[in-house]
Amino acid sequence: MIYIHIPFCKSFCTYCDFYSEICSPKVQKLFVDELCKEIEERRAEIESTLGLNTLYIGGGTPSVLKPELLKRIVDALGYGPYREFTVEVNPDDVTPEYALFLKGLGVNRVSMGVQSFDDGLLRWMNRRHTARGAVEAFSHLRQAGFDNISIDLIFGISSLSGEVWEDTLKKAIELHPEHISAYQLTVEEGSGLAQMIKDGRYAEASDEQCAAQYRTLCSMLRSAGFNHYEISNFALPGREALHNSAYWKRLPYAGLGPGAHSLTGEDTRSWNTSVISGWTREYEHLTLEQIREERLMLGLRTADGVDGMRIPESDWFISDSIIEDLI
Repeated sequence: MIYIHIPFCKSFCTYCDFYSEICSPKVQKLFVDELCKEIEERRAEIESTLGLNTLYIGGGTPSVLKPELLKRIVDALGYGPYREFTVEVNPDDVTPEYALFLKGLGVNRVSMGVQSFDDGLLRWMNRRHTARGAVEAFSHLRQAGFDNISIDLIFGISSLSGEVWEDTLKKAIELHPEHISAYQLTVEEGSGLAQMIKDGRYAEASDEQCAAQYRTLCSMLRSAGFNHYEISNFALPGREALHNSAYWKRLPYAGLGPGAHSLTGEDTRSWNTSVISGWTREYEHLTLEQIREERLMLGLRTADGVDGMRIPESDWFISDSIIEDLI
């Protein structure tokens, strides 16, 4: 499993705190130079995680990276064809030509950040695309031959009415994507949203409003034939994300690029510092108790759950910290 973080955006969403920068083509090239260097330096580690043979390129917004630079990264890895090769895109970047480029690059799954089909909410989120643009981008991907497309949606916004949320879900279902990820809006420290709340310009949605929208989400997607296989993820049968599912199973993965995390074996987690150039790695060695708690927490996020028959009675202790995470 390989994850690559592309730390570039054309603008910053209201709610986002992922590491990203707005920068010039010159800086993009410098970043790719250093990323390719990291690939070579960590070649042995990367190869130790290739059992599932998946590649996920996220961000940031990978689709703002010049196509020739994205190709250079994929060529530097050299492990394709991949069982699952996902690239995150913004609808505003997806032209017919770009969709064909991704297909030719070996990408076989696209994750598109739609977030809403309401233009007013999209403006509030500071998204670059319109609802119509998202539908057109989806069409470009289909015409390019993509038969595995995931779209992201957001709920739990105080100004999102039940009627608008239902309409958003209907429009999403009408597109017939293979996968839908739907996330409740969260307030992340350092985000524009956090500042809006501090300034009194936004009031968070109530727990009751969020719960009602989540129930609507689950009900409508279940009726449309989607398998609710993880708390925030829904897929048509057989279209569950291989790469993300492996995270929830705690399989080893190599994260490349600034801000990316890695898991080596079962007990060593590392992460790159969040800078465009000259990022370094920091490490954490997990205790047996931390590993057990992660297994439980991640397993209980999924429809498969945790097989109690496989957990020794001595492992059944759950600390207060994991209980807080679960609720």
